[in-house]
Amino acid sequence: MCSLFGLIDFKECLSTHTKNKILNTLARECQVRGTDATGIAYNFNDRLRIYKRPIPARKMKIHIPHGVNAVMGHTRMTTQGNAQFNQNNHPFLGKVDGNCFALAHNGVLWNDKELRTEENLPLTSVETDSYVAVQLLEKNKTLDFDSLKFMAEAVEGSFVFTVLDRDDSIWFVVGDNPLCVMLYDGFLIYASTQEILCKSIKKLRLKAPTDILEPKEGEILRIDRAGRITTGGFAPRTSYEHWWRRYSPYYRDCCIDTPVNYDDLFSVAKAFGVSTEEVQALLDYGCSEEEIEEMLYDPTLLHEMTCELLYAY
Repeated sequence: MCSLFGLIDFKECLSTHTKNKILNTLARECQVRGTDATGIAYNFNDRLRIYKRPIPARKMKIHIPHGVNAVMGHTRMTTQGNAQFNQNNHPFLGKVDGNCFALAHNGVLWNDKELRTEENLPLTSVETDSYVAVQLLEKNKTLDFDSLKFMAEAVEGSFVFTVLDRDDSIWFVVGDNPLCVMLYDGFLIYASTQEILCKSIKKLRLKAPTDILEPKEGEILRIDRAGRITTGGFAPRTSYEHWWRRYSPYYRDCCIDTPVNYDDLFSVAKAFGVSTEEVQALLDYGCSEEEIEEMLYDPTLLHEMTCELLYAY
């Protein structure tokens, strides 16, 4: 999986040096979830700037200019769209009603190709599944709770989306992937997991946060440049049946006695950063394909379990 990260300095209490230090530390800790590309987005001099490269965060020096107070970032693990073609990397640029926005996504979407056909979306050079979310927002010609709700209910798959608008607000659209926001007196930082944030604040020698937010599936949060939080929601779309039909032998005719082929399961697991060896260890242990597919949504637990099994073998 990929990782999201960023900050909002809503009281303008951090120096530019400190903000750059925080961002570089967050990005490097996020490498655990993706090293194929790294990118950030921010507003400066009335323009949205996106800086991204097909390199891991440890090789990319993040340096934002003075006066930037909201930054949205992403580290990528490639599942669709070659990272060497930089247009496939996050964040993506979008435009609604003449205003630019940037979007980043952690997860995998299954129905991007179907949506492009159903919604008559234009062909582009971007191959990444995530980009369909940008196109859906552009089709609605606005960026608000309603358009984000429409987008979130249209896509199938696993996701958390972050969107930076022209007013330095960051929108969080939370599906079934994790997200954690740590609030301080004057600023906030966020990342895909609390573990990443805890490691970051330890390296940065920050004090404990005043509050921790972990939004639930179906929530939409908007945090503006003053730190004000407003909320909305959407109805999560159940994608398990679509996923199993597309990727699993579960729906094959059970009356046909054919050898079980796990190639599809191995392929899906790889998209989640889980190796063939780990999946095979779970199969050998007696786990069903359905159980393994469920485990993919908690890769930390899956890795711990497979490490124990591989060590035992």
